[in-house]
Amino acid sequence: MERIITQSSIKDFHAWLKSEEKSENTVEKYIRDVTVFMEQLNDCKVTKETVIAYKNKLVERKYAVRSINSMLASLNSFFAFLGWLDLKVKSIKLQRQIYCPKEKELTKAEYLCLVNTAKKKGNERLNLMIQTICGTGIRVSELEFITVEAVKCGEAVVTLKGKTRTVFIVKELKQKLLRYIAEQKITSGAIFITRNGKPISRTNIWREMKNLCTEAGVNPDKVFPHNLRHLFARTFYAIEKDIATLADVLGHSSINTTRIYIVTTGDEHRRRMENMRLIL
Repeated sequence: MERIITQSSIKDFHAWLKSEEKSENTVEKYIRDVTVFMEQLNDCKVTKETVIAYKNKLVERKYAVRSINSMLASLNSFFAFLGWLDLKVKSIKLQRQIYCPKEKELTKAEYLCLVNTAKKKGNERLNLMIQTICGTGIRVSELEFITVEAVKCGEAVVTLKGKTRTVFIVKELKQKLLRYIAEQKITSGAIFITRNGKPISRTNIWREMKNLCTEAGVNPDKVFPHNLRHLFARTFYAIEKDIATLADVLGHSSINTTRIYIVTTGDEHRRRMENMRLIL
């Protein structure tokens, strides 16, 4: 039987992902990846050969290995949904990265520059959003759980991807947020909202952070909300040296995911090697 990907099958896949309670971002990504693959087929039938050819094309186009594996995971999930298990392909093996490029790691000094610049510009909402993400380790999509009620009791209950965890709001951050709540006359619900009362989108947060870069003197390539979460993870691990607890704090199901968050720069790795004093 010929296997053809149709808009109808993608629509059914979308509905199934929703029923599995996948996050909005995950659903959007899976559907996008499957749609791109379908467009590459030009109405041709799907075979193991066409899937492998697509995988090789991504490699030839020099896509990052992580990106390729992520796209293949979307396709494999789609094939499993349709019962086309024989079409699933293997991901590309990738050695675990032991350090990250210096130009991609946001330092604590740069973080402070961003916070101070937001304060200088009079953008208190952005100032506190940056501090809240970096001070709690939450995802930018979890900011909506930082509510008036959560701040008052000093902890937020975050429910995402079918998992629930408690996020502590430290005393200093709690005081800042309580002051902001009083100034903005927010009586209940999410704190970081638009003029229409809706939670601020990640796109707007990203854009506002980028607008700080020039004045803050920070490379814009390393300024985005998720890097604040990485900074929290590295700082926590440097103090506690407990990756299992850090995984729980970040809401990770696998410690392997947490390992990605705590890689340091090559410079730090080099210093550690030099401190071994093995060259006479």
